[in-house]
Amino acid sequence: MITIPGKMAKEVLRHSIMAPATRNYPFEKLEMPDNFRGKIVFDYEKCIGCKICVRDCPARAITITRVADKVFEAEFYLDRCIYCAQCVDSCPKGALDNTREFELAQIDRTQHRIHFHAKTDVGDVEGTP
Repeated sequence: MITIPGKMAKEVLRHSIMAPATRNYPFEKLEMPDNFRGKIVFDYEKCIGCKICVRDCPARAITITRVADKVFEAEFYLDRCIYCAQCVDSCPKGALDNTREFELAQIDRTQHRIHFHAKTDVGDVEGTP
């Protein structure tokens, strides 16, 4: 027979009737709040290439390269990003935003790089993870 000391027995009984303190993740997922700072998304149409986001990023997770007049390539390194949302706050045109996506783990580090490159037309852009 197992004997439990008095103080521990009280804790065991108390926690046996309480709701669980943790979730059965990944089978039970939490709903992220509206202001959650998850994965950064980029709206190429709004970007003016001012590079304020590049300047303000403390993790140096963003690069923007000018290809032609009003045509830019953007590269995001999600493995460097600290999800502080400084780039989102700094962007004067709202080209960057946070999502609620937080499950970003990858085996291959190159999967954390998102490259947006311009095609022949200014508005025609393709993003590749």
